[in-house]
Amino acid sequence: MRGTLGIGPLIIICARGGSQGVKGKNIRNLAGRPLITHTIDCAFQWGKAERVVVSTDSEEIAEVARKSGADVPFLRPAELGQSDVPKMSVIRHAVNELERRGASPFEVVIDLDVTAPIRRPIDIDKAYSLFAERSPLTVFSVVPAGRNPYYSMVEEDAQGYVHVSKSLPTAITCRQNAPPVYDMNGSIHIYSREYLMDETHWHVCSERSLPYVMDDVAGIDIDREIDFLFVEFLITSGAFTP
Repeated sequence: MRGTLGIGPLIIICARGGSQGVKGKNIRNLAGRPLITHTIDCAFQWGKAERVVVSTDSEEIAEVARKSGADVPFLRPAELGQSDVPKMSVIRHAVNELERRGASPFEVVIDLDVTAPIRRPIDIDKAYSLFAERSPLTVFSVVPAGRNPYYSMVEEDAQGYVHVSKSLPTAITCRQNAPPVYDMNGSIHIYSREYLMDETHWHVCSERSLPYVMDDVAGIDIDREIDFLFVEFLITSGAFTP
């Protein structure tokens, strides 16, 4: 593993071989480097994790991750490489496997998504500081929502008429007066051991979760080909500097 990170949380980067939205995206070159390398580099630039581990079912991805400095001590089982497997199951497997191989128990686990390549180290640091200061069960990154359910989101009723999704006792006459809402962007998830290792839990949002609000550019997530091209433009044009 590259460098000396000292004692700290475990960073897990999950990257399965069968990505669907953008084929082969996890190791596809983005602005001259494999997509996964951007996240691995960000983890090491932050520099406070005890280990940076990649969980993958693909030897090709594992080789790229190792060349980028990450620790890939095992390949995950094929049954954990399916698109419908909850990500928390993959992370739990990685933690259990590391500890089975002799690692000390990890009290804090940080999941960094490969498809969020322009998060900054300061984003990880601020999210981790929030976790350390407030001691929630989880912290996860969000961005300001593009639409607000109190003002500009509608849903159908049984008769097919649409109504504003959420209402308040007093009318909301402009979006600026609506309560703030956020989109979960998947960039950074921080778990307490207590929450993560309970197999009844399947979602990062718990009864005691805190949001870390990122700016909407650094928080871009690559789901489609157009997202990939847009992020590459941001980096290569100099319009955004991670």
